Amino acid sequence: MSEQIVITDVGPRDGLQNQPRILSVAQRLELIKAIAAAGIASIEVGSFVSPKAVPAMAGTDAVVASLASGGPVHYTALIPNMKGYELAKAAGARSVTMVLYASDGMAQKNVNMSMAAAEVVTADILAAARADGIEVIAAIAVAFACPFDGATDPGVVRAVADKFLALGADQIAIADTIGAANPRQARALTADLVRDHGAARLGCHFHDTRALGLANVFAAVESGIRRFDASIAGLGGCPFAPGASGNVATEDVAMMLEQMGYDTGVDLDALLRASDLAEELTGTAPGGRSKAWLKPWLAKRAG
Repeated sequence: MSEQIVITDVGPRDGLQNQPRILSVAQRLELIKAIAAAGIASIEVGSFVSPKAVPAMAGTDAVVASLASGGPVHYTALIPNMKGYELAKAAGARSVTMVLYASDGMAQKNVNMSMAAAEVVTADILAAARADGIEVIAAIAVAFACPFDGATDPGVVRAVADKFLALGADQIAIADTIGAANPRQARALTADLVRDHGAARLGCHFHDTRALGLANVFAAVESGIRRFDASIAGLGGCPFAPGASGNVATEDVAMMLEQMGYDTGVDLDALLRASDLAEELTGTAPGGRSKAWLKPWLAKRAG
């Protein structure tokens, strides 16, 4: 049997948070259900942030409450702090994603606190979540470079990962928030982390700012990483990180991994329909770079 790789689609959160067109709760649910119907095993469905700061994420409580937990699809929601955690828990979330930082500049811009203060908050949330039976995914932002502080020291990322894996984080995601990594950097950092901790609780989150997102996924796969974030139709961009463009497209990641012989569980035809829906709903989604080739190739294979 083929080795499995899990793709988490972050389009309904990371992808929608910076779009000019704000989708209704019903539209967001339509997109989430289309992604799930394509066999994506894990979806980040929204964030419990201030709607004044990120208007596109207003109503995430209704989104989470509308999705059945315990089914075949794993749903998670981003939280910025303990208040966000409490809101997520009240809405019925069984998994939350908390952001850690590899630079003080990004921590200050994103949550108005230092790296150290963000770590204290995350540790408190881990303790609360353990008591509540809620999964915590800790994403380390700007793991390769920060738009405010410049290049990131890999040692800082390793130290943060070491600390929070020891504290009991269910997963650690290494996030290239502004798409600054190159494949050599991606391979080196992920290889170090896999060597020290194994791959089971590690994942990667790459943006495609410099058209290197897919190459970085490949490099991390070669290091042993088996969990990746991607965004339907290449949606993305962080409102607090100048220069950040869309995430690497889910259809590109799924296509590459399937052609390499890995099992993603993804129905590519259904995934392209979800990608078309993302383009229709937002009016700005670029679509995966493989899409123009994938559509006729799938049609030919089917016929």
